[in-house]
Order: sequence, then C-alpha cells, then structure tokens
Amino acid sequence: MENRDYKLELLEILNSNLSDEEKKAKLLSYHDNDIAEVVDELDENQRTELFKILGDDKSGDVLAYSENISDVIEDLEPSKAADIIESMDADDAIDVLEELDDSQREEIVSLMDKEAKEDIQEIAKHDDDEIGSKMTNNFVTIHNTDTVKSATKRVIKEAAENDNISTIFVLDENEKFYGVLNLRDLIIARENTDLKSIIKTNYPYFNSKTPVADIINDLKDYAMDSYPIVNDNNELIGVITSDDVVEVLDAETGEDYAKLAGLTDEEDQDGSIFSSIRKRIPWLLILLVLDLVLAFTMTGFENVVEKLPIIVFFQTMILDMAGNTGTQSLGVTIRLLSTRDVGAKDVLKTIFKEIRIGFFNGLILAALAFGFVFLYLFIAKKGVEQIDYTTIQAVKAAGIVGAALISAMTVSATIGTVTPILFKKIHIDPAVASGPFITTINDLTAMLIYFGLAIMLFNL
Repeated sequence: MENRDYKLELLEILNSNLSDEEKKAKLLSYHDNDIAEVVDELDENQRTELFKILGDDKSGDVLAYSENISDVIEDLEPSKAADIIESMDADDAIDVLEELDDSQREEIVSLMDKEAKEDIQEIAKHDDDEIGSKMTNNFVTIHNTDTVKSATKRVIKEAAENDNISTIFVLDENEKFYGVLNLRDLIIARENTDLKSIIKTNYPYFNSKTPVADIINDLKDYAMDSYPIVNDNNELIGVITSDDVVEVLDAETGEDYAKLAGLTDEEDQDGSIFSSIRKRIPWLLILLVLDLVLAFTMTGFENVVEKLPIIVFFQTMILDMAGNTGTQSLGVTIRLLSTRDVGAKDVLKTIFKEIRIGFFNGLILAALAFGFVFLYLFIAKKGVEQIDYTTIQAVKAAGIVGAALISAMTVSATIGTVTPILFKKIHIDPAVASGPFITTINDLTAMLIYFGLAIMLFNL
C-alpha cells in the first residue's frame, strides 16, 4: 500500500478555496474510514461544514467508521444528527445510538422518521447473542413471479437506496422468503428466461432468534456474501452481510479468548477499572474455592510431608506438567468443537487420541524424570525417609515421580478433553472450560495421585 498521509490530504481539501461541489467530488474519491479519521480531529464548526458538504447519506457512511461517535454527535444539532443516523443501515444506526447517553439517544430517535425507527426497533428487539441483532436492512428483493425484465428494473430502482446488491433476495406471492438470485445470473439472463430457473431455492438462511454461537460454523462453511434472516413466519426481515460475518466471528473469537483467560466477557481496553473487576471476579471466586479445596486437601497429607519432606521438592514439576498437558488437550478440543459439528464418533476418537498422547508423553517424561531424580539423590546422597541415603529409597522416590507423571498427565489429558465436550452437551460454551479452571482441577488431581503413590510405596 502506498505510503500517503491521507489525513493531511483531506484536511488540505477541506481548507482549500474550492467550491463545496468540488470539495465533495474530491472527498468522495477517498474511503469512508480515511474521512472518519479526519472527522475525529476537526472542531465543531469544521465537522458541521464537512457534513454539509458530504450530505446526510455520505455523512452516515463516514460516521459508521468514527472512533469518537458520541463526541461527533454532540457537536451536531439533534435534528441534523437524526437526519444522518436515519440514513445509515439500521445495524450501523444502532451501533451509533448505543454510544450515546440515554437522554441524547431518546431525543435523536424521537426526531427520526417512522420507517427508520421501525427498522431499528426490529433489530433492537433481539438479544445480543441472537443473530437477528447482527442483521441489516440493506438488501434488495424481487418476487418469484417477476420476469427477467421486471426484476432487473426493480433491482435498478432499489439499488439507489441499497448498495448490497450482489445477492438478490426473492419472495413468493405470500411475501415469504423463497430463495436468492445472483446479480450476475440476472444480468446475463435472456429476456425470455424463466426467472425461477435461475433462483437458488436451497439457500442457507437463519431464524433471527438463533443464537450466534449455534451458526458460527455455518457462516464459516458457506462463506457467502450475505445470508437471509427470517422470522418465525418465514418472512425476510434482514440479512447478514460479509462485513457483519467478519464482525460476528471477531466478536465470538474475542469472547472465547476472554473465557479461556477466565473472564466472563471480553474486556474493553478503555473500560473502567470497576468494569474490568466485574468481568474478572466471578471466575476468580470460583478458582478461589477450588484453590481452598486444594489447600485443605493438602493438609490431609501432613504425614507424608513430615516423613518424606524431599518428595515435596518435586511436587511443582508434577503439577505443572499435568496442568500443561490438560491445557494442550483443552485447546485442541475447543478448536475441534468450534470448527465443525462433532458427532459421537468424533468425540470418542478425540478422547482416546488425547488419552494416548497424554500417556505416551507422560511415559517419555517419566523416564527422564526418574533418571534425573535418582541421579540427584544418588549424587547428593539425600536420604528420603531418614538422614542416611539408601538406594532402595532413592529408587522408590524416583519411581513415585515417574509414576505420578504418567498417571497425572494421562488423567489431565482426559479431563482437558472430556470437560469441554461435556459442557457442549449441556449447552454451555466449551470455552468456559478455561485454562485457569482446567489447570486448578488438574492440580488437585495430580496432587492426589502424587501423594497417594507416596503413601502406597512407603506404607505411610
């Protein structure tokens, strides 16, 4: 990409002695995002002048990219702000309105026309986790009873108001969703072609109440330019465009990363401290309870710690390796669950594969750990049960470390695999089986295995 200072160029245009028509012509050659970056740097008078030059429709397109929407809106007269916002796609208008305080939002909405209000209300009535909350009203429709000629005329007419025309949505005689038609197919069709013969009736569509998480895989698999959204009566009420899909996938990825980090929701970098605390504290409280269980369980092994203090030195290694193994299996499993629908066969295959991987990795590391621990005890002449060193006790101690590694890593791999699968079965987001949660559970399991083996081998 050419290294140009677009901000400087745009500011020079705005400050030039050109007429408004000439300025607009030059400004329209730039991307809306570049103009929006300049908007954020203008003062109130300059912004008012810019929006006057661009007109309401283009100003709405630019405003959708602004990083400081609330500040920009505050500089405008409420009636002007209403005119600009109602020219935007309904989903973009909602995004802008959500940035405003309640009183400002209510005032602007009251000044918007009836059709714009209805479009916004149609989207706003959906919960944030429903696909209907992500749809737009920017689409073109025709009827399956149209001819190629009448359909072409209708598309040309509607294209003046809607720029999402690469996919044309078709309704039947009862105004129900019927199928879709590619613009290219309509353009190359002959006038006497039966329109129904080029309409795709088996096209993926979604009910507006469907949870976003349930159709993420479909959005990835089909990779369409846009998807129709219908209500319970199969009436077309909106579409999801490719831009919307990117935003949905980005938001879903952000939420998954947040949950893997032990957060209840994705954090806003500019959010308040109290907002961040509210999002982090729930899982921290759960982990605190689990850690207390771990601590209280540890008190049950006081006899082991007292008689085999050297065993405690290797505890951290066992817990860390178990936690790492569980987290690896967790990551692989969540990736599998998020990329495609998983059947019972896939579930069993994944579980057994991860168990085998955990076992053989544990076997390799156990052999190494056994050798290192035994050599350390042999060279340092460290006693285990008593002050004096004995080879039998050194072998037993090294054997406990090795056996615990094999067992703990195998069990941890199983837990890391089974937990997200079980969560998905009971309709809980698998990402909730987060790294911190799995690690704490695996710490508890590994400790029970480690000290349990010590009790058995040393008859404590």
